[in-house]
Amino acid sequence: MTIRVNRRAALGIGTVATAGTVLGAAAPASAAGRPRAAATPAEAAAQVAAGYAQETARAGGNWQAYVSVANGSAAPLVAVADEADRRIEAYSVNKIAVAVAVLDKVDRGLLTLAQRVDVTASIVIPGGDGIFSLDGAYPSSVTLGHALAALLTVSDDTAVRLCGLVCPAAELNQILVAKGFPNTQVQPVANPNRFYLGTSTPRETHDLLRKLVGGTLLSASSTAFLLGLLRSPIAFTDGVRREMSSTERARVATKAGWFDTARHEAGIVFDTAGAPVLTYALFADGQAGAGDFGATHPAVQARARLGRVFLTAVAGLAGVGPAHRAVVQRPSNGG
Repeated sequence: MTIRVNRRAALGIGTVATAGTVLGAAAPASAAGRPRAAATPAEAAAQVAAGYAQETARAGGNWQAYVSVANGSAAPLVAVADEADRRIEAYSVNKIAVAVAVLDKVDRGLLTLAQRVDVTASIVIPGGDGIFSLDGAYPSSVTLGHALAALLTVSDDTAVRLCGLVCPAAELNQILVAKGFPNTQVQPVANPNRFYLGTSTPRETHDLLRKLVGGTLLSASSTAFLLGLLRSPIAFTDGVRREMSSTERARVATKAGWFDTARHEAGIVFDTAGAPVLTYALFADGQAGAGDFGATHPAVQARARLGRVFLTAVAGLAGVGPAHRAVVQRPSNGG
């Protein structure tokens, strides 16, 4: 099966290296199945482009994506631009945007991470992903920080409703528009404090992540809090982070989204010093196995292989922008 893209739009023609990969000239060694660290950002972008073309063709279905590689003092190199401006259902990838809106209110002094929100039986989504539906004992209350942690690590669905209690849909969308993301919007419902997770585009999701790590989206403390959740050991590991050591996983901040036939993931790869070196937004639907929400789904397997391509390609490169060092987290034996 071939991917639904054209040569220029799919792989972000704009560098000689990427053009060479697409057109068959000067293809890097990794294109032949031998991943290696790239010597330059252009070579890394070419390797990422080749890996994306190979893995999406192998998985089949529909793909929309935007991936870039840091390029020193210049603008990031676009490795993949596959229907990058198509507005699509983002599902749980948009939980990042929800968290951004809530943390924007924290930054403005309207909320605090320590304030409590009530978890009532009526607000719990029965059978939804996460931990709140497993509690079996309501009412209870948690801090807003706890709700955000559940939202971005185990992708808790009830945590979306808890965020809606402090940041209604209309306000949330206004915050995102003001920050430059008119296509990254939740979908309001009759209850103003509830919403579906709504839409985004690969480019806007990518740009939101770039602004986040660049320090222009939220305060330093809110940025560190959000990235700490996305990089934590219990954040999503079935996709991009699957074929990585625990140390390598800590270099990747990621959020996945899955619903119906869709399997999405977006995030950032950091260099060993903590500077962002690669940003990705990968949206997929229509593959086989719609009822499989585990690691064996074709699109999730493709992302797992791409994660290794990403990490290897940029292994020898330095990131650009503020450093965000991972907090070391190790298992405990209690006590």
